[in-house]
Order: sequence, then C-alpha cells, then structure tokens
Amino acid sequence: MSGARSSGPTRDAIVATAQEAIARGSRSFAAASRLFDRENRERAWLLYAWCRACDDIADGQDHGHGMTPGDGPARLAEITEKTEAALAGQVVGDPAFDALRLFADEVKLPPALPRDLIAGFALDAVEWRPQSEQDLYQYCYHVAGVVGCMMALAMGVDPGDDATLDRACDLGLAFQLANIARDVGEDARAGRCYLPQDWLDAAGIPAGDLLAPQYRDALGRLGVRLAERAAAYEASARFGTPALAFRSAWAVLAAADIYGAIARQVAVLGPRAWDKRVATSGAAKIAMMARAWGQAQRRGALYSAQPRDATLWTRPRATHR
Repeated sequence: MSGARSSGPTRDAIVATAQEAIARGSRSFAAASRLFDRENRERAWLLYAWCRACDDIADGQDHGHGMTPGDGPARLAEITEKTEAALAGQVVGDPAFDALRLFADEVKLPPALPRDLIAGFALDAVEWRPQSEQDLYQYCYHVAGVVGCMMALAMGVDPGDDATLDRACDLGLAFQLANIARDVGEDARAGRCYLPQDWLDAAGIPAGDLLAPQYRDALGRLGVRLAERAAAYEASARFGTPALAFRSAWAVLAAADIYGAIARQVAVLGPRAWDKRVATSGAAKIAMMARAWGQAQRRGALYSAQPRDATLWTRPRATHR
C-alpha cells in the first residue's frame, strides 16, 4: 500500500474510475444516481466505489459478480487497513479507497460510519448467520443501512438529524432485504444463508439444502416474507424525502422504486424466484424515474410529517456522532 505518498490521482480521475465501477456493478444505482445534481452524483459514485470494492474484496468478486472462497480474516484486514488509511487522509493508491478519502473529506464523514460498514464484513468473515429477525436487521444495518446514512450526509442532512437519518437507514434496509431475497439462490450455492434460522426452523427448511425441490414452496413463502419486510422499510424511507432538495429526493424516490421492484418480483414469482436472476428492464427504470419526478414534486403532501412506525427496527444512535 502507498499511504506514504503525498500526492496521487486527480479528483477527476478518481471520479471517472468510480463512475465506471457503478456502471459495471449496479445498473439500478447507476440509473438513480443520474438524477442527482453533479455534486451529489459524483459523491454517490465515490461512496459506491468504496462500498463496491470492500464487497468485492470480502467475497472475491468482480464488481459484484461471482464469488471466490478465500481467507476471510485476511480480506477483512485488507479492507480495514486501506479504509483507515483513507480516513486518515492518506493516498492509498487504490482508486476505490482514494474515493473514500475524497468523500470523507468533502462531507466531513464521521469515521464511525464506515467502521460500522466494515463491522458487517467482519460478520461475513466469521461466517456469521442470523438466528432471528432482529439479527437480520442488525446485519442489514451494517452492510446497507449505514450506507443510507452516509448518503444522507452527502445530500446535506445534518449528522444530528436523527429523524431523517432513521429514514435514510430504512432505505438501506429495504435495499438489502430486496438483495437478500433476490440472491437466495446465488448465496446458497456459495454456502451462505441470510434467512433467519428461526424462519427456517418454522418452515422446516434445512439451511444447508435451501434449493432442494421439496423445499421450494416453503422457500418461496420466505421470499414473500422478505419482500414484505423490504416494502415496509421502503415505505418508511419515503417520509424522509421532504428534508431533501428536489433532485436528491427525486433520486431517492427513483431508487426506492427500482429496488422495490426487485422485491416485488420475488414476491410474485414465489418458488420460481431463483430460477434466474431477477432484474428490472431499462424501460421499467425509465418509467419509475418519471413517476419519481412527480412524487418528488409533491413530496411535502405525499409524505407529510408523521411518526416513524414504532414496530420497525431502529438503527444504533451512538455511532452516528
């Protein structure tokens, strides 16, 4: 690692590499990010590049594709070392971690937030599995809810605005629950399972044999359950958009709809949800972005202030200061 160097690639070069990362790694997020103004769009790309790189290192992937078994603790150590160097303002020599360096400086990022994300990778490194639904939400916070919080800060939300950050975290939870629902098959083939053990026990499904034909109907019902949980957090997240500028709200609402569509497809397909990877077409995304424009225009009326649902899991507070 080249943390001792005093200079490195220009911001424009790092942003360009980050843009390439999001284009290759997430068509859904790439589409939604186009709706931000330039400043927030570039910051979204910078944050995404770091998150994507951490995920790829942890899983031995290439921009989210494929999984290669490896030394989990060693991979976590690499993520941690490079992240801490970036947070210290050092030039890392890895474009994704230099993207975090720029992002952290520009938004005055509390270091506890990226460390919370790394804590999620630490769970994967020890092959942790959720035993309960609450465990599932805790995991989703560490790998996605905290990203929602960081994106909210990039969009100008005050670090002390707990109400809006709760809604931003809710969107991250919705995204991750949708991803888990979509990726049940891929994860199972890689020896992973993010469905709570108590759900599996109640359904009579062994964690090590999720995709066996005799369990498909029951697994389909769990996919629907995940999709319903994702929808609840997506609905809650929408009530944070009145606190955002128009273009930021537009992007958030579009992303909510695009990712929400993934969960909705899993629910509709049921046992067939993992026969092939669920995806949203380009035409559907354009329609969702158009719909989100109208929702953003009317966000004050559509999502007027109301208490957050007390039954929803709530993010930890102390790490956000």
